[in-house]
Amino acid sequence: MLPVNEQLRIIQRGAEEVLPLEDLERKLHRSVAESRPLVIKQGFDPTSPDLHLGHAVGLRKLREFQDLGHRVVFLVGDFTAMIGDPSGRSEMRPALGREEVEANARTYCDQAVKILDTGRVELRYNSEWSSPMVFADVLKLTSHYTVARMLERDDFAKRYREGRPISIMEFLYPLIQGYDSVALGADLEVGGTDQKFNLLVGRHFQQAYGQEPQVILTLPLLAGITGDGEKMSKSLGNTIGIMEPAGEIFGKAMSIPDELLPTYLRLAADLPEEDLAADLADLAAGAVNPVLLKRKLARNLVDTYCGAGEGEEAEAAFDRVHVQRDLPDEMPEGRFARGAEPVWLPRLLQDAGLVSSASEARRLIQQGAVSIDGERVENVDHELLLDAAGQWVIKVGKRRFYKVIVE
Repeated sequence: MLPVNEQLRIIQRGAEEVLPLEDLERKLHRSVAESRPLVIKQGFDPTSPDLHLGHAVGLRKLREFQDLGHRVVFLVGDFTAMIGDPSGRSEMRPALGREEVEANARTYCDQAVKILDTGRVELRYNSEWSSPMVFADVLKLTSHYTVARMLERDDFAKRYREGRPISIMEFLYPLIQGYDSVALGADLEVGGTDQKFNLLVGRHFQQAYGQEPQVILTLPLLAGITGDGEKMSKSLGNTIGIMEPAGEIFGKAMSIPDELLPTYLRLAADLPEEDLAADLADLAAGAVNPVLLKRKLARNLVDTYCGAGEGEEAEAAFDRVHVQRDLPDEMPEGRFARGAEPVWLPRLLQDAGLVSSASEARRLIQQGAVSIDGERVENVDHELLLDAAGQWVIKVGKRRFYKVIVE
């Protein structure tokens, strides 16, 4: 293991808070003296099928702990996902079914290996200890926390003042998450700044159950690519998924507003510390064109999640389409029989996977974001006539293409 001072420097790098710092220092000294790695945990509720760069902020910190020689627990919150994390919510989350949660959990595990060292990670599910609980266990759990303490939480306090309903089930969420730390004997828990209350509940529960309380490490929340101030979230459609194709990752990174570039360089890019510091200094001084650093970020993200060297190829493909105005070398296509019934364009876009719904297609057409062979479509009910052989290229937004072939 590295000396404690060096470990502390690495652990605090990019963190928002480490509480209490003196507890972490004491734990690290003991860890080094006894050659015993610390138990580091972070929980991920599988509420959607994809991990994105917002999740990767925590995963990258877990990887640092792995590289420092500590024991990392990747905790899948399959039980808590069925309740729904109320953190930052103005209303109760819709409940998820067991099958959906289990399917999402499998994809989370498959995707996390892009960042974590699979040989040095412990995969756990909190249903292991939460599902067998009986009602008496739940009552014991609730006896260790008060309603007054729960209403100190900002989102609950705000909803209570505004007369918005708060279910008892939502009160149980931080208690169950807190008990996860007891079940795992965690020395430190990682989470976003929106998780601070829940992480502190874990410290409280460990003390109540006779354990040494964990240290909490909070990380900044990565803003979504739309620049509207919302955190990156699948439900808001402002994410860069770590499993997306190279072209999508590159294109989305290039669309990030300039004001978010420093944050993305710090939280999302895998750059040497010296390079990062130099880039941020140049950006702050106005000594570099933000577009150049955005390209560097985009290449780095593609190399990280799609493979070394893929960034340059994605950049070349991006330039062909957006700078040289060429069409991409490959695009999905659909074949239709000549003389078939006309095809309603919004339905075609939905069936081709270019939009999530026909209503979204109509909205994009109204915004002028849909074109056929370079001609903007203006009629929201446009139909493709299939009375003659030929082919057309449909473009949606800046990066989505689809070829229609009539034969």
